[in-house]
Amino acid sequence: MLALGSLGFLAPWFLAALIALPAIWLLLRVTPPAPRQLRFPAIRLLFDLKQPEETAARTPWWLLLMRLILAALVIIGLAQPVMNPSTLGRTSGPLLLVIDDGWAGARSWSVKQAAALEEVERADREGRAVALLTTAPAPGGEPPIVIGPLRARDFRSVLQALQPKPWPVDRAAATAALERFKADGSIQALYFADGLGDPAVTAFADRLQRLGGLRVMTSGPEDLPVLLLPPENRPGEVDLTVRRAEASTARVGAVRAIAGDGRLLARESWRFEAGAREGTLRLRLPIELRNELARLEIDGQEQSGSVVLMDDRFQRRIVGVVGGAALDPSQSLLDDSFYVERALAPFAEVRRGTVSELTRANLSLLALPDSIPLGESERIALRTFIDRGGVLLRFAGPRLLAGGDDLTPVRLRPGGRALGTSLQWSAPAKLAPFDAGSPFYGLTIPPDVTVSRQLLAEPALDLAEKTWARLADGTPLVTSARRGFGWLVLMHVPASPEWSSLSYTGLFVEMLRRIVGVSKGVAEGAAGVSLPALETLDGFGRLQAATGQASALPPNGETPVGPRHPPGYYGSELTRRAINLTSSVKEILPLGALPPGVERVSLGRAGDADLRPWLLGAALLIGLLDIVVGLALRGLLNAPRRGAATAAALLLTLASLPVLAQQLPARQRDNSPPKNAEEFALQATLETRLAYVVTGDKRQDDVSRSGLRGLTNALNRRTAIEAAEPMAVNVETDELAFFPLLYWPIVAGQASPSPGAIERLNFYLKNGGTVLFDTREEASLFGAQRNSGGRQLQRLIGGLEIPPLVPTPPEHVLTKAFYLLQDFPGRFVGAPLWVEAKETGLDEVSSVIVGSNDYAGAWAIDENGRPMFAMTPGGEQQREMALRFGVNLVMYALTGNYKTDQVHVNSILERLGQ
Repeated sequence: MLALGSLGFLAPWFLAALIALPAIWLLLRVTPPAPRQLRFPAIRLLFDLKQPEETAARTPWWLLLMRLILAALVIIGLAQPVMNPSTLGRTSGPLLLVIDDGWAGARSWSVKQAAALEEVERADREGRAVALLTTAPAPGGEPPIVIGPLRARDFRSVLQALQPKPWPVDRAAATAALERFKADGSIQALYFADGLGDPAVTAFADRLQRLGGLRVMTSGPEDLPVLLLPPENRPGEVDLTVRRAEASTARVGAVRAIAGDGRLLARESWRFEAGAREGTLRLRLPIELRNELARLEIDGQEQSGSVVLMDDRFQRRIVGVVGGAALDPSQSLLDDSFYVERALAPFAEVRRGTVSELTRANLSLLALPDSIPLGESERIALRTFIDRGGVLLRFAGPRLLAGGDDLTPVRLRPGGRALGTSLQWSAPAKLAPFDAGSPFYGLTIPPDVTVSRQLLAEPALDLAEKTWARLADGTPLVTSARRGFGWLVLMHVPASPEWSSLSYTGLFVEMLRRIVGVSKGVAEGAAGVSLPALETLDGFGRLQAATGQASALPPNGETPVGPRHPPGYYGSELTRRAINLTSSVKEILPLGALPPGVERVSLGRAGDADLRPWLLGAALLIGLLDIVVGLALRGLLNAPRRGAATAAALLLTLASLPVLAQQLPARQRDNSPPKNAEEFALQATLETRLAYVVTGDKRQDDVSRSGLRGLTNALNRRTAIEAAEPMAVNVETDELAFFPLLYWPIVAGQASPSPGAIERLNFYLKNGGTVLFDTREEASLFGAQRNSGGRQLQRLIGGLEIPPLVPTPPEHVLTKAFYLLQDFPGRFVGAPLWVEAKETGLDEVSSVIVGSNDYAGAWAIDENGRPMFAMTPGGEQQREMALRFGVNLVMYALTGNYKTDQVHVNSILERLGQ
């Protein structure tokens, strides 16, 4: 390679041809142009009487100069000129690309991927082989290996398909892979590091450098990943901790709290002061919203370390403790309520009151100390509470000791049993290990837990089935029974330490936690069963269906996050356990000092630009211009018989324009909004475009644009439609007739259309236009629909001439316009899609379609083509069905009801398997 400042030539020997330019000049100078041909009718002599006949003896100087420039451009282009050429490729061996593709690498993945592709393109130009090493273990748990060396062009698709992984890198295993790597010649290594350090990074960099040379590319401090640690389940507000690796500058950000259905519950800011590596913030959520919390994430990070998934262990259920007035501090240590409240406080919201007050509240569990007397009205209220699905937890005491009642899971023997008293030789009893079918299975029993007195249960055939905990001699300690939809649980000792030391230990807290878990319908007895993977996070922190390579969590064991156990949800739909990356990675450090001689640069594209396409393209244009000029000098452009030659030259010129257009950056293409009505009409008619109605809410308008962009991409990939970027439409001022389909989201406070806009909308609907109104409301658990968006829609379209609407029938064309569908999901599901009862539009297409599943939110993609919003409850499968509905909708608007023809029936029945 020849370098001349910032300009380099990969094939400099072609430049020797520049010596021939003077000879070309002389040759062109002495060669006269082709004679001009003139038709010779007799009348032609009269026209030329006043003009002397002249014949050019030489080619004009400007034409000579143009042809010399053409020759110079071809010669320089063949020399493969490159601006800002990299000095990376000066070794004899292959190029080794090393990429940190763990969770931390996702933060700047697009930049890293583009830079790696640029290096592969450079290696391809230089004819060098390329090898690839990724430092994160494979999804199956296989250690890193070096791929190659192979031809550079073979790695383009590999790099384009490479995605970050949601677990840490293993640089020690990558170092071992380098030891096994053999290649000819000196190897130049280019290491795209994630910017984080670990104990193995120095040895890894040293081994790379010994291959022949090493350049390390890392992100800047502002692009390093940030960790979000899970909050503790404490009463009150939710305290979060955010940690970073580099602390040189101040930094701000925000954390979003998201419900399971994708709703944004809260958004709070955090700030790192200069020199601080840890920041804190506090989420203020009422208990009802806190229990809906399913996900916490840092805005703009898009990596698995910035996401915390929540499960039932974080939720604080509302439990009640039956008692009278507030406890007297001097007597509290003698009251069962004191110990129950202290044990429940770490994980539940405790409310104190009478039986009648608490049974009317929405509680999960009701704790009833033995000191509380029960009348008949209280017994009836408690039975109703249990039958509705509540859990009643009772404790032993003098009242039950005197004789049981019907609110006990087993029959009790009066008098109970005393152990280890002064009149007995026996010692206090210890607890037996919990059975596998017990909710307490897996809990560790402290050796100092003893029981000196207990209530005894009458022997029965089902006593073993009702026993959750027993003493070492087999007598029950905790019994339970199913009543209606709820549970009745009895502890055969009081909550106070009068009969047992259990209330002094953490075991008592964990046992109550498990009982509260039963109140949520969670089969805590499954704690001893392996939990299969349900949904896992990818490297960008997006939740997706678990793959077959994710292993089940072992019972009662904490497993570090890795390729066999990626972060995500495990268990079943009834009991979901969240595993987060930050359960294993709690601290991050910046990349430390590297071995001497290692070049370290900031991550980014190298900045070199291949000038060959530009130079050869310019030479092509000059050559075409030379042809046209030559025809003009010979007089052929004026001859009618030579029109074909002129047309051919123009066609060649036009054919070169798409080639040059491909060289232009995407940002230079004209997708800017139109400035006036004429530009709007041109932009809307030159290409097929979807359109959305501007609501005035910037956030919703951005979602609509992103949603229609995602639907446009799906149309271009899956159908024969070639659609351009979607357009925004103002129903008050813009012409609507250019668009076959309008997407109109309904937002609160949106202004009603003016009478003129209503008239234009009616004209649009009558002449073949279709409008999809989307109220963007989520259906409730019982199938009922919130009606705030519906009322808003009625207000907005009050003046439109809309025929009666009905839910889409099963045989409607929308179910088979392109894909075969049974329902029409969006970001939400459950709400019907309404169409005209009798389609009166052109081609019998419903001019008005009304839905409420937030379709644009389901279709929306960001600038990198990634989905923007979570789907509820079906995940990525639901997103695919929403895209299919969008494709059907556009095909329906464009092609009408042709799929109702009987000629399609056989094909559709065959697809349905009938």
